[in-house]
Amino acid sequence: MSEGKHTEFYQALWCEQGNCQGSTFELIGEEPLLIHIDEKPYSVVMRTPGEEIFHAVGLCLGEGIIDAVDDIKTIGYDKDLDPNGIDIWLTPERRKKIGHLLKRTSYVSQTSCGICGKKMIEDLNSVLKPVQKGFEVEIGHIFDCINKLSENQNYYPRTRGSHAALLFDDQLKIISFAEDVGRHNALDKAIGKAFMGKKLFQARLLVLSSRISYELVQKAARARVQMMISKSRPTALAVKMGQSLNMTLACDFGDSKLLVLCGENRIKKE
Repeated sequence: MSEGKHTEFYQALWCEQGNCQGSTFELIGEEPLLIHIDEKPYSVVMRTPGEEIFHAVGLCLGEGIIDAVDDIKTIGYDKDLDPNGIDIWLTPERRKKIGHLLKRTSYVSQTSCGICGKKMIEDLNSVLKPVQKGFEVEIGHIFDCINKLSENQNYYPRTRGSHAALLFDDQLKIISFAEDVGRHNALDKAIGKAFMGKKLFQARLLVLSSRISYELVQKAARARVQMMISKSRPTALAVKMGQSLNMTLACDFGDSKLLVLCGENRIKKE
């Protein structure tokens, strides 16, 4: 990851008007940050590395753990051990006031999306298997699928405040669609609909209104989806995971422009 920038460079395929060529693109980094309060795990968030102390303090303020800087007795982390872990010790007086908040043992921060540190990432990877080969789609049809996402959105045109997920089968017929204020929620709902309708095994291509993050790749891989298309560049960690799982990750830039970060073998050029 680039020093001070927390980004990574990837070789990708840039396709415009049916013509494709290789190029290098910069992707934002993504890693888990585990926050301990008084030596007990409190929350985990997936974030871009850097400014960990500020991140942890801002989260704690927003969630009522602290009201003032003086509520914190000590805060820090050991760079030599793991910069992805922050330790916060509260003053005894503050701990008494917010003890009920710290008892939420099942609580996970709304920004964490269910991920629980590097060990959890390793555990998740161990239960994920590379997706199958064999599915291919013409690049022009990919843009047709992308257009169908906006055609199905109901909330976004009215509110400009929702995300959406759309699943297709190998014939590019819609299996399920979902829309939600949260991008992870939208994907969970779309997968859940297909699963309950006993159609999830048919899913091949997924179109998302948001960028592709690690968690979304994990969810798609569990659903055995082979291709993910988003509206903005994926994170570096998402691409790394997609490569390891033999998935295709790409993003749409409009006007028949597509950036393919991995798995370009599934895309037929015109």
